[in-house]
Amino acid sequence: MNLKELYQEIILDHGKNPRNLRKTDNYNKDAKGHNPLCGDNVHVFLKLDENKKVDDISFEGSGCAISMASASIMTDLVRGKEEAEVKEIVTDFLDMIKEKDDLNSKLLNDDEKTKLMCLSGVKQYPMRVKCATLSWHTLTSAIDNSQEVINTES
Repeated sequence: MNLKELYQEIILDHGKNPRNLRKTDNYNKDAKGHNPLCGDNVHVFLKLDENKKVDDISFEGSGCAISMASASIMTDLVRGKEEAEVKEIVTDFLDMIKEKDDLNSKLLNDDEKTKLMCLSGVKQYPMRVKCATLSWHTLTSAIDNSQEVINTES
């Protein structure tokens, strides 16, 4: 199996069987996001502990396979990380998906980087970048407690 096939397999698996697709019990931060061009919707639920560590994270929503896969992978990767680490991972992912060729974060192991890199192919399709980044921008909004609905077109 070549790398492109592996990436497609990861996206399809997470898109068809999203992890953490539920509402976190006793969440203390949340945010909503919407991509009006393709109809993707996401609601991210975060439960941070007293040390600002992600105790639990989940999402509800609907959308294309890329949007669902990205949210699924994101929730898997940030659970257990501290708020500052999550922000670093989000920034690294957004930089990679928009302009850089690779991930720079030392907070992710090789398997986690592979899961994120499977989304890197969307940069060839500018409209799909918004699908892949919607949940990540929504996570940032939840952490920052902005209460503003993330809209990919504003």
